Amino acid sequence: MEDQLQPLGNMEVSEDSAAVRHLKEAIAQGKHWYIALLEAIGLWDKTEETYNGRDYRYLIANEAFDWLLLAERLLQEVGHLVLEEEIIDLIFWGKAPIAVSTEEFRQCIGEAKYCAHLNYFYGIIVEEALLLAVEEKVRKEQHVYALDGNHITELAYEQIYDATMTALLRRFKREKGYPQRRSMELTECKEFTCWLFKYRLNNCDKERVASDTKRGLHELERQWAVNKHRRGFSHTDNPQMPSNNSPNPAH
Repeated sequence: MEDQLQPLGNMEVSEDSAAVRHLKEAIAQGKHWYIALLEAIGLWDKTEETYNGRDYRYLIANEAFDWLLLAERLLQEVGHLVLEEEIIDLIFWGKAPIAVSTEEFRQCIGEAKYCAHLNYFYGIIVEEALLLAVEEKVRKEQHVYALDGNHITELAYEQIYDATMTALLRRFKREKGYPQRRSMELTECKEFTCWLFKYRLNNCDKERVASDTKRGLHELERQWAVNKHRRGFSHTDNPQMPSNNSPNPAH
């Protein structure tokens, strides 16, 4: 099975592409739509596309695979065959409709995409959770310091990266050749977060990196626990959380 993502640029994808065709046929033959979806993701070979007037970029920084974005795109092809509530639970809450082990998930989407998924998980999802956790820690200091939102963010960045967000964002854009404007699109924000993760790996000592990554994981687990309480999710419902045997690039 082809499991590499090929940088073929922006292009419309026809409905008879191998991945879409497999998704439709597998569901029609009685396979559960979630398994068919994961197999279709394994067959997918484009890093980005324009579909129905929307730009989709599935591979961030050429290394971090946003599989849920691709899942959202593919499910548009079979939305009439899948319960809307199950689609919403997967795309917006990360809740799988059936239990699938980490090994099954890896086999369905392929080794290369699974490794790129781990890059996305640790480099973007966990890094965002780390930032939220540290911002919350700084925010609790407001009873001492009158801090606005931007000041809180700058202090959180200094605690994690020993530099302000403003300075790091300027460096990121300079390295990437991006214009030094204040606004960023969502994909550029994700790329910046991935860049921050690698910056932390390269500029902080290993013990601190591991400790901060652990803090990010704990914050993520806390968020999922809130979702579990509110929506009845279990830890194993979330396919984004790798098993303990999955490689952690922060170690």
